[in-house]
Amino acid sequence: MVRKHFKITGNVQGVGFRYRAKYAANGLGITGWVKNEWDGSVEMEAQGSQELINKMLVLINQSPYIQIDNMITKVIEPEEHENGFHIR
Repeated sequence: MVRKHFKITGNVQGVGFRYRAKYAANGLGITGWVKNEWDGSVEMEAQGSQELINKMLVLINQSPYIQIDNMITKVIEPEEHENGFHIR
């Protein structure tokens, strides 16, 4: 089990990024959250196996409207009592 924090820039707001992240995470059993930031980026935390988190990122990036230019990733401490994946 791993938890990762992402700061994602590019064409990621107003293109369904948060909805796709929630849909992918729920389908894969990943917990966490995603939110838009004031600077046009998206911030996200995802918790699950490394393999499932990678699959989630692939599913998000399959949208023709989403264009990820940069993604800063940091491994953080897992949350113990988190349920589901939420849009903030």
